[in-house]
This record gives sequence, C-alpha cells and structure tokens, in this order.
Amino acid sequence: MPPSSTSPALSAPTRTLLSGLGALAVLLAASTVMPKWLLFLVTMAAANGLVSLGIVLLMRSGVVSFGQGLVFAVGGYTAALAFGKLGITDALLLALSGGALSALVAAPFAWPIARYRGIFFAMLSLALSMVLYGLLVKSEAMGGSDGFNMGRPTLLGVQAAGALSDHLIYVVTVVLATISATLARIYCNSTRGLVALAARDNEIRVEYLGSSVQDLIAANFVIAAFLGGVGGALSVMALGHVEPEFAYWTRSGDFVFVAILSGHHSMLAVFVASTLLEMVRSFSSAYFPNTWQLALGVFLLAVIRFLPNGIGSLWLRARRAEPSAGSAASSANASASTATNGSTDSATGKGASA
Repeated sequence: MPPSSTSPALSAPTRTLLSGLGALAVLLAASTVMPKWLLFLVTMAAANGLVSLGIVLLMRSGVVSFGQGLVFAVGGYTAALAFGKLGITDALLLALSGGALSALVAAPFAWPIARYRGIFFAMLSLALSMVLYGLLVKSEAMGGSDGFNMGRPTLLGVQAAGALSDHLIYVVTVVLATISATLARIYCNSTRGLVALAARDNEIRVEYLGSSVQDLIAANFVIAAFLGGVGGALSVMALGHVEPEFAYWTRSGDFVFVAILSGHHSMLAVFVASTLLEMVRSFSSAYFPNTWQLALGVFLLAVIRFLPNGIGSLWLRARRAEPSAGSAASSANASASTATNGSTDSATGKGASA
C-alpha cells in the first residue's frame, strides 16, 4: 500500500491564535442577538476577567495578590480623568492608557514585594490597595467617596448613540479580552511561562538551574497590573462612573474568587468563571436580595467540592482523555489486524497442506 500522506501539525502558538480568532468571531456574532442586559453582563464579566487573568498568571508563579483593586482603580480613574480633563475619548486609547499607568504605578513595588511568599505577599498587596482607597476617599479632587461620572467613549472617531454605544464598548472589551487571553496562553506555554510553573512547585530547584524566581514574579506582577488597569478602564467605560470602592478589599476579593473558580490550567476558564459569577450574582440579588451572598458561597463550595482544581481542570481532563482514546483505538486496530493476519495465515497453511 502507498504511504499515507499526512499534513504537518500546526504549532501550539498557531493553534492558540486560531482558537482566539474563533472565540472572537463567536462573541462578536452573538452580540447581534444578545438582549441589552446580557450584553452589559458579558461586558462586565470580560472586563473583570482581565483582572483575574493577571491573578492567574501570579498563581502560576506560586503567589496570589489580594490587592488587584489597586490597579483596577488606577486604570478606572485614569480613563475617567483622561476623558474629562484631557478630552481623550477613544475607547482603545483610554483602555491602554489605564493599563500603562497601572503598570507604571505597580513597577516600583514589583521587585520588593516579589521577595515575599504566601500570606505575606497577599497582605502586602492588599495593604497597597487599601492605602489607595484611603487616599481616594479623602480626595475631593477625585470626587471623594462618591466618585464622579464619565461620558460615553468613541471608537476611532466614531460616536455611537443609545444602544449602539453599549455595543461599541462590548466590542472593544471582548476584543481586548480575547487578545489578552490568547497572548497569556502563548506566554504560559513559552519557556518563561513553564519556568514560572516550575517555580511554584520547587522554587529552590529553579534557582539552582539559573533562573531568578524573584525577577519572574516581579515581571508577572507588572503584567498583572497592566491587565488589571485595562480591566478597570473598560469597567468604568461600561458603567459610566468611577468611585473609591474600586480599590476596596471586597473588590479585590471578587477577582481572587474568579481566579479560584477558574484555576490556572486554562485562560478561557477565567472568563467563563467571571461570567458565571456575574450571572449568579445578578440572579441571586434579583430573586434572593437578602441572601445572595449565601448563594455565592454555596456556589463556590460546590465548585471546590466537585472541581477542586477549578473549571479549567475540565479542559485538562479532556486533553488527557484524547490521547487515551487514541491509544485505545490504536490497540483495538492492532488487535484486529493481528487476528485477521492470523486467520489468513491459518487458511493459507491449510490450503498448502491440502
């Protein structure tokens, strides 16, 4: 038989890019049939998911930040102030400006805080967030405890009105979220990303191999700050309002909540978990206004009980099952082929004897 021709397999980054493009196409197409409430919910879930995505990158390094409210608030206030004081109205520019300034604010603290691990890292990051919260509450120039409003942004000079404005913010948010998730997946599959995962399991061995874990965590801290700032800017554009509560510890807790729900195995799971959280919160507050926190707690306990490694572990199980299924099919084919060859040889032997 002639040898079967097989097409070359796609590289991992190429597969990731194609998956990202496919997900983006589905999200953009779905927006044409979404009701207004669902459009807003998915927009907020994607914006908040960006902040949790940064926490997941830190989790892969072995640390968890309880102070992402800091960069979330910096990004939100940057977008609102740039819109109101500087006259910058482009949504993409506002979002990227929020991310850039958040990274700049976080950079001086990245190297010192990267020396700590466990609860010390978490509490130091939380302290930074609460310091900003106190400053914002007492600052009349920033609107005090009430914050201030922001107008509707434009996109590439186009001003949308009414429902189209909500659709514009949705498009910008899902595009930036998809790009960020795709690049984060490529980064996690890179050598540096795999070293971060190894540092979480055995930091001393990674240091012996010549990699600086402190540098790695510091770099991931700045990347997480950029993602948090972009998420904060997008949230403010969707809400039309910014306030000091963005930096409060309960907001940071929500982001950690999503990171725990998703796990560190999948970037897509982060946004799935963020959407689930927003849906549970919305429906719980609508139907159980006095006990919606209890519903959230029960939901988290159920996920921890049945998916201790997070929602992303479902993707990991599926990937592990595929080779097993392929090996089983190959074994079955080999057994069938052996049986067929044995029968043929037996029949041939009988014919020769006759």
